[in-house]
Parts: sequence; C-alpha cells; structure tokens
Amino acid sequence: MARTAGSTGEKTSLAIQRAAVRLFAERGYAAVSMRAIAEDVGIQVGALYNHFSTKQDVLVQVLLVHMRDLIEKWETIYDANGQPQDVLEKLVRFHVRYHMDRHNEVFISFMELRSLEPENFSKVEAIRQRYEHQVRDVLERGRVLGAFALEDAHVSAMALIAMMTGVTNWYKPDGRLSGDEIEEIYVAKAFRSVGLPVTHDVQERRAG
Repeated sequence: MARTAGSTGEKTSLAIQRAAVRLFAERGYAAVSMRAIAEDVGIQVGALYNHFSTKQDVLVQVLLVHMRDLIEKWETIYDANGQPQDVLEKLVRFHVRYHMDRHNEVFISFMELRSLEPENFSKVEAIRQRYEHQVRDVLERGRVLGAFALEDAHVSAMALIAMMTGVTNWYKPDGRLSGDEIEEIYVAKAFRSVGLPVTHDVQERRAG
C-alpha cells in the first residue's frame, strides 16, 4: 500500500507515480525495477520503500489513480436530469479532452492489466467497470426516453469508450486539428452512432 507522511511525503509519492508511468510506458512493467524508479525520481531505493512496498503496489496505485480521477471529474459535471443529447455531448467532450494528454496512462491501463496479481486485477477491473456502467447508463437513459436509437446499451457503451479513448493513439498538440476541432468531430460521430442528427450548433462550431 502507498504511504505518505505530510506534504513532502505526498509530493514524493506523486513523483514516484509519475516516474513509474513514464518508465512503464517506455520499457514495460516487467523491465522496470524499483531501483530504476528511485533513480528517476532522484531518491534512494530505501526511501522509495517508505511509500510503496513492492513494484506491484506502484502499478496498482497508478491504475487506480487514473480511473478514480476520471470518475471523480466526470461526476462533478454529470447532470442526471439533463437532456439526453446534452449529457451525451458533455460526456464525449469530457472523455476526449481528458485523454488527449494521457497517452502513457491509457497505454499502461490496457497493456499492463496482464501484469496485475489476481486480487489487484479485481480491484482495477471493478473501478473500470464502474465508469463503463456510467457511460452505459447515459446511453440507456437516452434509449428509454426515446432520444437514442441503439440495439444494446452495454455494447454501444463499450464501442463508444473504445472510440473516444482511441484519441490517445494519434493525437498530437501540434497536429493538423486543434483539440476543440477534434472534440466536435467526436461529438458528431457519437451523435450519429445513437441516431441523433448532428446539430446546427455542432456544425457551426466545426465550420468556425
């Protein structure tokens, strides 16, 4: 388990997690040692063990923090009583924007699930499913209210998440399209996937 002691301890713990994210993404979990993480942070190995008992603890913390942050941020803007199309648009914009600058975290969250011990895998999988269910609920509510046309809310949610998260594979801040333009394209694709017309507002923003 991660341990912190005051502000200095918390800063060191965060530095360890940031270093681990970078190293795991670059080299793979199996090829990274606790010593390599400590050296990257600029601390002694013994000091690292004051925060994380094992490399497995570091990986679990990285994956859980990524998903908890995603869920917490979404829940702060989610309007359970909003119009279905408005909620869907907000979800798409949030998810795409959140993931644009988190390539390493997303890469690890998919590639290193296999490196988790069974108990830790269950913990991470549970929180991943919690977010998946939130996306599914947005789509199911739209279907029940007659706003969305879709065959299966769960399958549609998994497809939508895969499409949106895929932005991490190719997005570059200095690329041909701005973040705002990419958001608009994803909103249009999400709308079409549930049988909604691309609204005049979305078209205007894309044209502008």
